[in-house]
Amino acid sequence: MKALGIINYETFLIAGIILNITPGADTLYIMSRSISQGTKAGIFSVLGIISGAIGHIILASLGLSIILAQSALAFQTVKYLGAVYLIFMGVKSIISSSKSGLSLNSKPPQRHRKIYISGVFTNLLNPKVALFFLAFLPQFIGHEHSESPLPFLILGLTFLTTGTIWCVIVAVFAGRLSEKFRQNPKIKTWLDRVSGTIFIALGIKLALTKN
Repeated sequence: MKALGIINYETFLIAGIILNITPGADTLYIMSRSISQGTKAGIFSVLGIISGAIGHIILASLGLSIILAQSALAFQTVKYLGAVYLIFMGVKSIISSSKSGLSLNSKPPQRHRKIYISGVFTNLLNPKVALFFLAFLPQFIGHEHSESPLPFLILGLTFLTTGTIWCVIVAVFAGRLSEKFRQNPKIKTWLDRVSGTIFIALGIKLALTKN
């Protein structure tokens, strides 16, 4: 790995796994989707979040994420867009839960596509993710390769690989755990409301984040 400009790769791998399994906003988001809408919904949310993270890694490797770190206006703009989006999804989930049969009658492919896109935007519109990669990845890149995008991409994709495995496990576990509960319309309605409340809470938390 040193030939590619990467140092202490084993340490990076261990640190990355620890960070992946540490509960955070992404974990809560995936669990909420899985509990209220099932395992497939959780997995599609994982794919969306990972796709958004890939976008952040590419931007970081090209040095574009530095704009968020150095520009208060850019950081605030992305942050509030992400917060509004999360709160909108939360309110929509709560309102939809009161409409009997709405979720059950929607076409799975369309629903899953929407969940995937929501995951992408949820991650892309979170400036904290961009700042995380900017702060974490360079610690394992040799100084002489600091301006090369290749080490960023390799480390970023490694981090996402272990993260994807963990997130899929979370989605499957949460989805199966709530499967019987979701078969009861009344309980499913409450699960949707709880899920919506969590989205709103995540949006408010993001809005209060300081640069």
